[in-house]
Amino acid sequence: MAQEEKKTTYTVGEEEITLTRGIVRNYLTRGNAAVTDPEIVQFMAICQANKLNPFVGDCYLVKYNGSPASMITSKEAFMKRAETGPNYEGFRAGVIVLRDNKLEELEGSFYLPDDKLVGGWCKITRSDRSYPIVARVRLAEYTTGKSTWAAKPGTMIRKVAIAQAFREAYPVNLGGLYTPDEMPDEQEQPQQAVLPANSQPVTIEPEQEPAVEVNAPETPVPEPEPIPVQAPEPEDFNADLFNPDYKG
Repeated sequence: MAQEEKKTTYTVGEEEITLTRGIVRNYLTRGNAAVTDPEIVQFMAICQANKLNPFVGDCYLVKYNGSPASMITSKEAFMKRAETGPNYEGFRAGVIVLRDNKLEELEGSFYLPDDKLVGGWCKITRSDRSYPIVARVRLAEYTTGKSTWAAKPGTMIRKVAIAQAFREAYPVNLGGLYTPDEMPDEQEQPQQAVLPANSQPVTIEPEQEPAVEVNAPETPVPEPEPIPVQAPEPEDFNADLFNPDYKG
């Protein structure tokens, strides 16, 4: 009889969440490399400790070739955790641009075509703190210059600033959690099939080009020398042989 897989069960709000290694491996992972059992167990423990619901997109596990697995948390999960706290009073966030050789902090992700985008900022207010929690991040530290970062750099760097500010404002609830905007762009990673752990690599030999035989220049074969025929000596010649009346 097969042993029943161990489950991790906890409650988020009014919903009961159940995770197993099979559920995480089959439905809650991304990337092009297979996650290990210890990585899955750690993911389940973090979800339980932080009351995250991966089935609604709060988090997922990602792993690429040559790198350890990473747990990615959504920006919305950060905000939901903050809003449940009694001391949360809201946040403001935007982009930092260089305009007329002066740094300007603009709210939101909008800036003028002549502005040079250089970073993002976020400010969180808590009633139990004397000063707001402020995070400012440089665009150059996060942008890849490709994919979403190339198309929406203002939106992306603003989200990075939000994640940093919320993590600093709520280190107990959000410490050690990171959003996808703070990680390398997934679309830049090569998408490869993940083989089962017990599969054997298949080596495909490259097709061999048919060998081309290079003929050496033909060497002319000398004609055989004629074999000389020794004519009979005169004394051996018998003229009677040519006489039709000769009887021998």
